[in-house]
Amino acid sequence: MEIDIFFSLVAIAVLVFLSGLFAGSETALTAASRVRLHTKEKEGNKRAAMVNRIREKRDHMIGALMIGNSIVHILASALCANVMIKMFGDAGVIYATCIMTVLIVIYGEILPKTYALYHADSMAMRIAPTIRFAIWFFTPFTFAVTWIVRICLLMIGVDIKKTKSGSHLELLRGTIEMHRGSNEEIKKQRLMLRSILDLFEVTVQDIMIHRQNVFMIDADQPLRVIVDEVLKSAYSRMPVWQERQENIIGVIQVRLLLKALSESGGDISKIDINNAMLEPWFIPDTTNLHDQLQAFRERKEHFATVVDEYGSFMGIVTLEDILEEIVGEIDDEVDENVHGVKRGKGGSYLVDGTVTIRDLNREFEWRLPDDHYSTLAGLILYESEVIPDIGQLFMFHGFRFEILNRERNRVTRVRITPPKTEKKPSAKPKP
Repeated sequence: MEIDIFFSLVAIAVLVFLSGLFAGSETALTAASRVRLHTKEKEGNKRAAMVNRIREKRDHMIGALMIGNSIVHILASALCANVMIKMFGDAGVIYATCIMTVLIVIYGEILPKTYALYHADSMAMRIAPTIRFAIWFFTPFTFAVTWIVRICLLMIGVDIKKTKSGSHLELLRGTIEMHRGSNEEIKKQRLMLRSILDLFEVTVQDIMIHRQNVFMIDADQPLRVIVDEVLKSAYSRMPVWQERQENIIGVIQVRLLLKALSESGGDISKIDINNAMLEPWFIPDTTNLHDQLQAFRERKEHFATVVDEYGSFMGIVTLEDILEEIVGEIDDEVDENVHGVKRGKGGSYLVDGTVTIRDLNREFEWRLPDDHYSTLAGLILYESEVIPDIGQLFMFHGFRFEILNRERNRVTRVRITPPKTEKKPSAKPKP
């Protein structure tokens, strides 16, 4: 009898170990980094490749591990109860329950899962062959249990086949948002990663320089005036219009103009302005930034003219504009990270009406909507549904907006005071 008890105790110890193995494996295989394991697989690590293949069929993996864990729990509890009853009679059931609860909770669940959580990648690769065998061994049981579960769920109106998991982009965005910290470098990394994903969703209309702010050249001016304007400007490329500003006939490139000026021996009258101009490249305002960036690379150009669906001139977009969407403003200013934004008193900001909502959200991590407009002035006009007066105050989405300046019907300067704490957005104007 003592021999039977000894072998039963050894069996219980083995079963508790297996319970810990199943529980830890589930945690390790679930928590292991998909990115790091994918990289290791590319480097030729066979264990990493095995883990990736196992996780491709996550339902089979979880099913096999849960079935295995349940079997060893039940078997260990039954053996322990049998031993305790032989030793203590009917009271042995209570002893067995207490002993197995302690053993399973500590050694079969908490300890292995805690270890697996902090060593997920290495443990997942170590136990991959064992778990692959377990999945193969329990495959018939897994299919049977899965079928029963699906039938039961269908009876209550749940079809797991129609349940869709989040897209890879959603997972990436969630991972980026979890990349938190007060470090300024971490903030910059987070902004850059967000911006890369946004290239597929943001259009050139959202970042273009509006035609009202574009420095343009009138082709009907005297040649000397054109040359003087070009040489005095701070730009290397400028649209050229004729008769009306919507009629763009070319783009002057300073380098070509200087070359023509040199070839003419400094005699402006001998310059043919057409030799200093490039053909205008018209693009629709609905083009997303990713496609436009690829187009810039393919055409080896840095400048494009934006038109709307009717072919009307809307503005310009440059390669630098798109790069700034990724890395932030390319600027030498110290106190002004976003053009047209200055810090005011009491945590407020003095912002030009032409500043885009996207730039404000990027720089200060605000969450102002920009579905129906792109600029700060557009937000105020859309939400208030009026052309505001100077000094008028509004409360939108938890932010306080004070109109500081207006030119005709354009809002040109606004004081923004963000909420001190995160509140639910509101859109009630305060006259």
